[in-house]
Amino acid sequence: MSEDFIYFLWQFQYFRTTDLRTVEGEAVRVIHPGFRNPDAGPDFTQARLFIGEVEWAGTVEAHVRAADWLVHRHQYDRAYDNVILHIVWDKDPVFLQRSDGTVIPTLCLSEWADVTLLQRYQTLLAESGVIPCAGRITTVEPVRLTAMFDTVLLKRLERKAAGVKVLYHRVDQDWEETTYQLLAAAFGFQVNTEPFAQLSRQVPLKILLKHRDNPMQLEAMLFGTAGLLNSEKPDEYEAVLQREYQFLAAKYQLLTRKLPAYSWKWSKLRPANFPTLRLAQLVKLLASTGSLFSYLIETSNSAVLLKQLQVTPSAYWQSHYRFGKTSEKVLATLGQTAAENLIVNAIVPLLMAYSHHKDWPDYRERAVGLLEQLPAENNRITRIWQGLNIPVRTAFDSQASIELYKMYCQSKKCLSCQIGVSLLK
Repeated sequence: MSEDFIYFLWQFQYFRTTDLRTVEGEAVRVIHPGFRNPDAGPDFTQARLFIGEVEWAGTVEAHVRAADWLVHRHQYDRAYDNVILHIVWDKDPVFLQRSDGTVIPTLCLSEWADVTLLQRYQTLLAESGVIPCAGRITTVEPVRLTAMFDTVLLKRLERKAAGVKVLYHRVDQDWEETTYQLLAAAFGFQVNTEPFAQLSRQVPLKILLKHRDNPMQLEAMLFGTAGLLNSEKPDEYEAVLQREYQFLAAKYQLLTRKLPAYSWKWSKLRPANFPTLRLAQLVKLLASTGSLFSYLIETSNSAVLLKQLQVTPSAYWQSHYRFGKTSEKVLATLGQTAAENLIVNAIVPLLMAYSHHKDWPDYRERAVGLLEQLPAENNRITRIWQGLNIPVRTAFDSQASIELYKMYCQSKKCLSCQIGVSLLK
């Protein structure tokens, strides 16, 4: 038995309510079970019910056993003085009191709940697959699947927007700098996200913008600070960058900000995803776009955004993946899938955060619209859902499916999922 199951029973009133009584023998009639409280304090707020002949309004607390109230020391917490009903599963001989000594009525749900509901829940939890309801999910009404995808997608976007807001305040409320650091981290494409993020913090956009008309100097500052200009016998181009870096690093006090070369990961990466090439592509994007922030938030057409993002770096990187190593076939231009990834993981969260900042729903709708325009991501999680015949066609679907899998399925939060709840009824 888990408290989650008790929350589920109480929230949806999935128990026999006829002649409902507390363990003390008082009649109970629920007017409203209250709202689930995601924060600290009692589990349900704004509940209304009759106990005996008296109407009560307040909070409701749930535990597996009545004694858990004492284990959690709620009797000493004034936040629980407003509890009007204690709901439990196991009936144990414990009579509870508030901090002022008044008795709290207790309702034992195991005496009123349908045992088959518990059996279905336990069967669901016992499933060993990565998706607990995999064997039955095709029986769920499409409208419920859609509703849950909508719910988790919004939660995912809100969480990402909150991260952007933290970044925005960290960079002194500068949207251009926020955009730059957000994009830079996204250019790491998971494997090198952290060193790209660190690099963008070490070389602020305001310094780079002073040299926007000279991409070679941008490369010098970024490659040098990244710790990637370290060849003892550099080729001609790297030697030029080394000299430029020494001059510019001294000018802008960048020498002490250099990242260790070992910060970057190369193992198991395709050459097209080497951090050197990704960094050269980022430089090209910075040099070819005026106000990145304004451009990105005001462009609602995914095709236009993709074209702008699919940059081709400087000539050197059209024949090299790494310094000093010439390659005949270099896929230098940022590919379509990579550009789509940047929109999903940087531009969409930026739009959501700006929508909150300005309280303009248009930007939120633009963010969702971009996800609906882009094709679904192809990864292990999306393939799991597709293997269950769940349609994952757009980036909206793939982002929702990833959120559902990571935040609900992996931890078996079936009782918080509309799909799981529908299978238990």
